[in-house]
Amino acid sequence: MSFREENNEDGRSGGDLRKPFLHTGSWYRMGSAQTSSMLGSSQVMRDSSISVLACVIIVALGPIQFGFTSGFSSPTQTAIMKDLKLTVSEFSLFGSLSNVGAMVGAISSGQIAEYIGRKGSLMIAAIPNIIGWLSISFATDLSFLYMGRLLEGFGVGIISYTVPVYIAEIAPQNLRGSLGSVNQLSVTIGIMLAYLLGLFVNWRVLAVLGTLPCLALIPGLFFIPESPRWLAKMGLTEDFETSLQVLRGFDADISIEVNEIKRAVASTGRKSAIRFADLKQRRYWLPLMIGIGLLVLQQLGGTNGVIFYSSNIFLSAGISSSNAATFGVGAIQVVATAVATWLVDKTGRRLLLIVSSAGMAVSLLIVAVAFFLKGFVDADSTLYGVLGIISVVGVVLMVVAFSLGMGPIPWLIMSEILPVKIKGLAGSVATLANWFCSWVITASAPLLLAWSSGGTFTLYTIVCAFTVAFVAIWVPETKGKTLEEIQFSFR
Repeated sequence: MSFREENNEDGRSGGDLRKPFLHTGSWYRMGSAQTSSMLGSSQVMRDSSISVLACVIIVALGPIQFGFTSGFSSPTQTAIMKDLKLTVSEFSLFGSLSNVGAMVGAISSGQIAEYIGRKGSLMIAAIPNIIGWLSISFATDLSFLYMGRLLEGFGVGIISYTVPVYIAEIAPQNLRGSLGSVNQLSVTIGIMLAYLLGLFVNWRVLAVLGTLPCLALIPGLFFIPESPRWLAKMGLTEDFETSLQVLRGFDADISIEVNEIKRAVASTGRKSAIRFADLKQRRYWLPLMIGIGLLVLQQLGGTNGVIFYSSNIFLSAGISSSNAATFGVGAIQVVATAVATWLVDKTGRRLLLIVSSAGMAVSLLIVAVAFFLKGFVDADSTLYGVLGIISVVGVVLMVVAFSLGMGPIPWLIMSEILPVKIKGLAGSVATLANWFCSWVITASAPLLLAWSSGGTFTLYTIVCAFTVAFVAIWVPETKGKTLEEIQFSFR
């Protein structure tokens, strides 16, 4: 009995099978000789890493859009408030609406990606992003400004789930960590670009530039294969094997991987609709706790709160150009995340997570102590200035530590450990939890810092210390394992 026939026994005839929103493409169906001739070099397509890397580079445009959205409000605040005559509270609402939109996008992201495919999901995300940026660029009042920010957030919420899942599903096991970390690397590049371009161009022009990643992503999606694991789950056997073949190279033997994926899909049962009640099954508790727990702790560690307050910290240390300093922090974040991308398949996920969260705890403790001591020191004294410099050092070290592990790896592990049967729904819940905590931390930072700067950073320190224990006790090492091996280990 064929794989397709087995799936059709569930009562879904061939016409009932869900089809990919964007077809996987036809260019690679011509065979290795014709495709190699078209692309100019047969060796290029024989190297699986080149084929997968090309796909990752294209979908990485999505996280660049994510980062650009996150970084847009920082360099444009003064200009937007002046041009549109906004109050501080109105602009703060504008900044937070991307999180609100992202929460809506997040809760629907998994189901969209399950029903129309990973590529179709990214197309759905790209269109509102483009409309949102244009709405902001041409805004003359609050309504267009707010609508644009909500649309951006909705698209980003879908991107934040779909891209790490797609990369994890197409990457070979020996490169999955490095390629998966490209997601967070692209986010940091997007943030840095927003900071950098914001120093030189008008906010309306910056909003137009924000459309470019998605304008490039849309045509790029037509030239990459759909996730072979999603195609297998949908029972599209021919497309599944063709997609996997082009990802691994036309000369590669994919029979072992094909059989592993078929076995994993077959073991999930024949039920097509997943309900929230299914997440209560005991066998899903551990992967759910790890996936959601890491994404929640990523935000509760206070990174957004620290970055929110970084300009004040820079000013207290005597750094007058806070925008330039913020760009410097963004550049450091890119470099540190690039190092993590190189390290993750060498050292493993657990070690980097422990080092990262421990480094964040120490760095935040330094900042907390500096703020506590500044309360007992004369503002005109030399020691006060030294404490300001120490707090800056603490912030920079925290950003580096976060980028080495807690930035990229929670998304990677979420995409690795969630069982294929519940990945869509569970991924939506995990992504929603991450965005909700991000919104809470960002919204509460001003209140907490007004209460006590030292106390706020102490709270963040405690969360990071707890994260070290959480990772050490619960998080398994997934380096060098196939997705099927990881998911079978939770049975």
